Amino acid sequence: MSYSMLTKAAASLCIALMLASHVALAQDWPQWRGPNRDGIASGFAAPKAWPEKLKTIWKVAAGAGHACPVVVGRRIYLMSRQEDSEGASCLDLDTGKVLWSDSYPTPYTMNPAAVSHGKGPKSTPVVAGNKLYTLGISGILSCYDTAAGKVIWRKEFSKQFRATSPLYGAATSPIVYKGMVIVHVGGNTSGALTAFDAATGAAKWSWTGDGPAYASPIIAELGGASQMVTQTQKSIAGFAPDSGELLWQIPFDTEYVQNIVTPAVYKQTLILSGVDKGTMAIRVVNRGGKWETEQVWKNEQVSMYMSSPVVTGDYVFGFSHKRKGQFFCLDARTGETRWTDNGRDGDNAAIVAADQVLFLLTDGAELFVARSDPKQFDVLKKYTVASSPTWAHPVPAGNRLLIRDASTLALLSLE
Repeated sequence: MSYSMLTKAAASLCIALMLASHVALAQDWPQWRGPNRDGIASGFAAPKAWPEKLKTIWKVAAGAGHACPVVVGRRIYLMSRQEDSEGASCLDLDTGKVLWSDSYPTPYTMNPAAVSHGKGPKSTPVVAGNKLYTLGISGILSCYDTAAGKVIWRKEFSKQFRATSPLYGAATSPIVYKGMVIVHVGGNTSGALTAFDAATGAAKWSWTGDGPAYASPIIAELGGASQMVTQTQKSIAGFAPDSGELLWQIPFDTEYVQNIVTPAVYKQTLILSGVDKGTMAIRVVNRGGKWETEQVWKNEQVSMYMSSPVVTGDYVFGFSHKRKGQFFCLDARTGETRWTDNGRDGDNAAIVAADQVLFLLTDGAELFVARSDPKQFDVLKKYTVASSPTWAHPVPAGNRLLIRDASTLALLSLE
């Protein structure tokens, strides 16, 4: 082979490797609700024809819990429990083989009202760079080296707060921002939204105005500024993520102290909801140096309880607790109901949007694949994907789907 042919071959190989690397990166799901914490999988390509049944590539025992798996490169990171211990593990994406695992003692007594949900963990880990951050059911915050699972630092807060987790266990998922890992620690009536140095665990800033809820924070550009928005125990609030300064706050109480829904963003509006609170959109504005909120619309027909919505195009797709569990679509511009299904779909649904389709996974292990169509609830296929409850989000990985149920983790083929 001539030198020029070798050069062309090397160039072709380099391009192929770059494309493969790009595809792998596009498929990463490194945190709660995906790369942008919005439930959208941008690197997914729907098959030309959906199979009658999803083939199981592998299935492994994963321990107990509802925490979603996260994927970076060819590795899966998972938070789970084994009897009176919880911890993190790393698995090979292609084989399900455990590459490393860590556990630590975490005896935990469930609130009687939530016994059926188990002892967790519920919080989804986050990977940033070469570090993995996890929050346990009792509020233990850990930082791991992703390569070998070495614990870099770990914090528990029993000396700081009367309770280290809210009534039904810690469920908020940490977020990483500019070298900080931010999480609301503590328990009912006594907690602190805190930014920890991602490398050392040292506290950088702290806001002690309310206890933690079960929702997870997002960061969005609102009113020309980066803001971190989350539900706290008794409010919905926006903060300056660099300093922790409280910018604005809306009183928001739900029955039995269950603020759970992660906010969604449509252009310059926030989509918010809670059990029996309807669904609303607010705009955040700065008037004369003071941040204020104004309601753009409110829809009383649908309310979200534990499920967080997905916004695609000009539409909000979600799952209402009304009618014993009901999928819906709203116009994000006006709040108008575009459609609702017949209901009786379950207690919860985890929603992911990917390439013009929606993956809608109910807690009863029923996976609906539907078009993201604002005109009708157009189901392409419906699959039973597990034999025990499924609370974690389905995670697209190329032409495959990760499904985590109450005790196992499975990789399913979509072809």
